[in-house]
Amino acid sequence: METPPLPSTPHGNDKIWSMLCHVSTFLGVGFILPLIVYLAMKEDSHYVRSNAREALNFHISVLIYAICCIPLVFVVIGIPILVLLGICSLVLSIVAAIRASDGETYHYPLTLRFVK
Repeated sequence: METPPLPSTPHGNDKIWSMLCHVSTFLGVGFILPLIVYLAMKEDSHYVRSNAREALNFHISVLIYAICCIPLVFVVIGIPILVLLGICSLVLSIVAAIRASDGETYHYPLTLRFVK
């Protein structure tokens, strides 16, 4: 019986693509970049696939949360919630990018899992 090979540590390009997926909101492409990376590289690298999937789920979740806050803006409570959502998404994206540069996959809190 053959044992499966141990997963290798991610190399430079895998880390770069994973980090770019997490910071795609800074680049102005939101969930589009993680979606493209996920579809293009899901067969090539398990590491990139898992990071792109996490980033994609997070960016879609943040978009849904922001859309849900729009009606609350008229009741004034939506404005602080949107500000808090923006700050949290920026901080969590930076944390995830740092973890991706260390060769880990970061699991965002309060994220809806659309892509499995």
